[in-house]
Parts: sequence; C-alpha cells; structure tokens
Amino acid sequence: MTRPVVRGVALAVLIVAAGSPQAVRSAETTHPGVSHTLLLKRDLPDTPGLELIVWDTEYAPGAANPRHLHPAAVTFRVLSGTGIWQEDGNPPVTLHAGDTLSAPAGTIHAHWNPSATEKLRFLEFIVTTRDKERSIPQPQTN
Repeated sequence: MTRPVVRGVALAVLIVAAGSPQAVRSAETTHPGVSHTLLLKRDLPDTPGLELIVWDTEYAPGAANPRHLHPAAVTFRVLSGTGIWQEDGNPPVTLHAGDTLSAPAGTIHAHWNPSATEKLRFLEFIVTTRDKERSIPQPQTN
C-alpha cells in the first residue's frame, strides 16, 4: 500500500474511533436494517481517476444484503458482532470482530447478520474508479 493510501485508511479508522460528526449517513434504505455511514471519499494522489472510499456499515439483528456484486474489489473489516459472507459457489464464511475478508471485483455474494439480538458493524474499504457504482444487485437463484 502506498503512503497516501495508508494515511487515508488510518484517517478512516480515527474517524470511526472518534465518532466524527463529519461522517455522513447514507440515504440508502434499500435493505431494511442496513445503514451506511460514509467515512472517507477522496481522490488518490498521483493516480488520476481513482478514489478511496471507506464505509462504516451496520446491520440490525437478522438484516441481510442479498446477492450482489461490487464493480471494484472490497475489503471488509468486522468491528463488532458476527456476520456471514457467502460467495456464489462457495460455502458461507463466518466473520467475527477483528476478522477481515477481501472480495475481488465482480464477486457475486451475499452477507447477513445471523444474530437475533446483536448488531453487526464492519468497515468497507474500496479503491475504485471515481463515481463508479458501489453495489449492483444480482438476481436471486433457487
């Protein structure tokens, strides 16, 4: 990772830790019980057209994001709770606080909070072409 990217990631972690009032709550309400807070969105120096995006994502107990893909690679870092990620054709993976998972661009997957009582909270780190869509829904399979 280059020095500017490391600084950007470190800044995002500090914002999460401090509960910065500058964080912007996303208006997305596509999936009940799922909320996103945009922590960081900035152009990467010396890399025209690329930006770093960091989201703080929270799933209420039982909330899910059905089958979808990201047009850019995404790294997930679980902050609290337990989540399940499942890529098409692979068994589900259970992640706990402190665990990290990277999904290559175009990986069709779903993730959900299996708990009936605890929230799931994780960060999403994305380096992508500026203004590219964040997530693209995919048809459900039987």
